[in-house]
Amino acid sequence: METVKTLGVVGAGTMGAGIAQLAARNNIHVLLYDNQTDAVKSGLAKIRQRLTRALDREQISRSDMERTMDNIEESSLEKFRDAEVVIEAVVEVMEVKKSVFRQLSDLVAPSTILATNTSSFSITELAGVTQRPESVIGMHFFNPAPVMKLVELVRGEDTADRTVEFAQHLAAQMNKETVVVRKDTPGFIVNRILMPLFIEAMRILEEGVATQEDIDKAVKLGLNHPMGPLTLADFTGLDVDLEVMDYLYNEFHDDRFAAPQVLRRLVRAGHVGKKSGRGFYHYAPK
Repeated sequence: METVKTLGVVGAGTMGAGIAQLAARNNIHVLLYDNQTDAVKSGLAKIRQRLTRALDREQISRSDMERTMDNIEESSLEKFRDAEVVIEAVVEVMEVKKSVFRQLSDLVAPSTILATNTSSFSITELAGVTQRPESVIGMHFFNPAPVMKLVELVRGEDTADRTVEFAQHLAAQMNKETVVVRKDTPGFIVNRILMPLFIEAMRILEEGVATQEDIDKAVKLGLNHPMGPLTLADFTGLDVDLEVMDYLYNEFHDDRFAAPQVLRRLVRAGHVGKKSGRGFYHYAPK
């Protein structure tokens, strides 16, 4: 299979910018689009900031940094006709994602692979709004995308074998490891395991059994996790966590996935984790 030369990314937020950086660092020309122009500029600024930190730590050279930035092009959707693959990384709201897939299906070449970075939503449902369900696949990267090694590849009901093989090849080109989710199930592998862990940790906090610090310490030292569940929930974004939990609960009708009230209260107050400066913990502004 040939090396991918051009990749489109829709959405320039945390995940979209991270995927763009990852691909560009691995010599793929990236077309980065967001319907909010300021979001693209902000995403590019964050990429440069991360690369500058890596340069200061002598993890990359200045030429590596500039080559990576040069490989990312602020783009319109129309330019995506030239992309071999497009990865959607917009907000985790099904109707927003469907709107993106409808536009892409009408716009890109018949051979273009359409991937979604959704962490939980149905690939089959997203593929259903396109004229090419066989070319639609889930490529769930983890945050931060340039660092985390895993990509979950998720088949929809009609995803073709060649689409899975293409996604495996692309992930390998970006130095990632993959697992294949053979059935289109809500939450895939990781979030189906992770969300109940988050929920139980939040319930223990809510019941006053232990402090957030001791809950995280217990999991880190007792289970050998690198990060406690409440810290990790803050890092992933409490608003995203709640969105995923509600989706899983509605799909499975299982109390394992029922979001605790402590989480709902924090999200309603706008305390959505590290990105807002406060969640289960307080974070100093950068």
